[in-house]
Amino acid sequence: MQKKEYDKLVKKHKPNEKKFLNIVKAFSIGGTIGIIGHALLEFYVNTLEVTSKDAATLVIITLVFFASLFTALGFFDNWVSFGRAGFIIPITGFAHGMTSAAIEYRGEGLITGIGSNIFKLTGSVILYGIVSAYIFGLIRFLLFGG
Repeated sequence: MQKKEYDKLVKKHKPNEKKFLNIVKAFSIGGTIGIIGHALLEFYVNTLEVTSKDAATLVIITLVFFASLFTALGFFDNWVSFGRAGFIIPITGFAHGMTSAAIEYRGEGLITGIGSNIFKLTGSVILYGIVSAYIFGLIRFLLFGG
């Protein structure tokens, strides 16, 4: 089979993506998560009277907790299938990745199952996050001083 024939065959059977709809969903769902995060921040600051710095930490903990809980209960996978990047890009996607890996490998034990696989999906995010923070911090230091 020639390359052109193969490409034509693949294109024929490839599902058609609705990019505009995906963009709208991601924007709407990601924005809703942002609104929920801000509402939580206001709740923690005004109702529980914690500092805004501590409230920001509590917001992250709350979002991670609920994303992990909903993953464990089986809802989050369906939500991610529907909302795609809207659920995956925020911190909720990170929590979902870790929790789903832990659930998948729990049968292999605490050490060789959960312990060695929990960062399988999220390890690259941590690695490149740290490396890029170091590089940009170094650039900032060199350009603007300490």
